[in-house]
Amino acid sequence: MAEPAPDLPAGSGTAAFFDLDNTIIRGASAFHLAVGLRRRGFFGTWDLITFAFHQSRYLMFGEDLRQIEQVRARALSIVAGRSVAEIAAVGEEIWDEVLSLRIFPGTQALLTEHLDAGHQVWIITASPVEIGELIGRRLGVTGALGTVAEHVDGFYTGRMIGDMLHGQAKARAVRELARQQGLDLTLCYAYGDSTNDVPILSSVGHPVAINPDGRLRRHARAVGWPVREFRGRRRVAARRSMHAARLAGVAWVVGLVWRSVRRALRA
Repeated sequence: MAEPAPDLPAGSGTAAFFDLDNTIIRGASAFHLAVGLRRRGFFGTWDLITFAFHQSRYLMFGEDLRQIEQVRARALSIVAGRSVAEIAAVGEEIWDEVLSLRIFPGTQALLTEHLDAGHQVWIITASPVEIGELIGRRLGVTGALGTVAEHVDGFYTGRMIGDMLHGQAKARAVRELARQQGLDLTLCYAYGDSTNDVPILSSVGHPVAINPDGRLRRHARAVGWPVREFRGRRRVAARRSMHAARLAGVAWVVGLVWRSVRRALRA
């Protein structure tokens, strides 16, 4: 069981920055949105198979920048021509159906502690900013920063504005946010699960690794960062969960492929 968090010092000049995927939400939030969009006819089965494959890899091995770039590019092409209001409405439904059930209770408790201490709380994610803002509203945090998809007259163009909010881009965004909000980063907290979160974790005075992948766990141990594990009562249970997730993901992908082939043969 994770140790209880220490009492947090109060202060309006302090903020806590939370990564989203596998830090607040179990797995990749964009994948769950993709499943909901598929059910509503936004794209085909092969796209869902691709997303399922990336989701199973993510649950087992953690983030991979090349993988994220591939998913991002396909996601942008899928929403091109769709209205912002339409995607937002689907996102609200997906929250009620899936995402609200995949919040780590331990992370939610940390969010609450920071809010009770008078800290700003921000979600900083490589996922679309709309997902971060939606989850942020539902959790009552200060705000969210994420990857921004361009939209004109209320419709997505299929292009991205600026960089994907990942790695060093996250750290730059946090430094700019601190400048705008008058935050002292040496008093701030950051929480992340992947080695790609090292830049943002290194930007604050109180970095914490949550549900870390192997590389981040080793780095945290080397530099003395605290580690919080919310995936299970014991590391053994966490490893079993990851193996089960991988097998379930692979089985699901195989099943989808087989059903698609059968439908094609019948046609």
